[in-house]
Amino acid sequence: MSVYKIKQDLRKNSSKEKAKILQRFFKTAPGEYGYGDIFIGVCVPHIRKIAKKYRQVDLSSAAKLLASGIHEERLLALVILVLKFEEAGAPGRKKIYELYLKNTEYINNWDLVDLTAPNIVGKFLANTDKKILYSLARSNSLWERRISIIATLNFIRNNSFTDTLKITRLLLSDKEDLIHKACGWMLREVGKRNKALVVDFLSRHCKNMPRVMLRYAIERFPERERARYLFK
Repeated sequence: MSVYKIKQDLRKNSSKEKAKILQRFFKTAPGEYGYGDIFIGVCVPHIRKIAKKYRQVDLSSAAKLLASGIHEERLLALVILVLKFEEAGAPGRKKIYELYLKNTEYINNWDLVDLTAPNIVGKFLANTDKKILYSLARSNSLWERRISIIATLNFIRNNSFTDTLKITRLLLSDKEDLIHKACGWMLREVGKRNKALVVDFLSRHCKNMPRVMLRYAIERFPERERARYLFK
């Protein structure tokens, strides 16, 4: 199956009006985090449908699609990789994981990270050494840092919280709002399962953590409890 045919199939569902909306939503203006990204206006449900159709493409074709300058083509490649990862045995999963980490320069917006990092990086590392996540957390790349924390959502879903809390500590002084939100979101997910751990984390760090991170972390706390943290 040619990459050209896949791209043509994707474009059948494109919309100029939707593309304009997505360009604004994903902050593609000069100075914004998505500067230079190009959208053709394809919705995620259509992308998922096309990914299922082409889930059997080989990894080299998926890699070519991932290297595209078109946002939806990169997202399609990543959704295909997630589907292939789910169906693969251990050797296949390793190849997909390695391909993913070799191409993080193309996984360069929050939706691309959030839809895939837990399902590829998180799942692959679930029962093995997680040292790579700490390297990613120290990366100069905003998106690699986001991968490092969002990948831990898979661990959280399996009631393993240690790496989420450790990586959040590493990212407390990060300058990027998208990292603050990601860490706060992961803390909130931990809190759904073990509130005591999050309360302990906040008792140590709430005065030093970015306000956005704090607000996300305590979003599901009772109103009085939220107020106590916010006005400390």
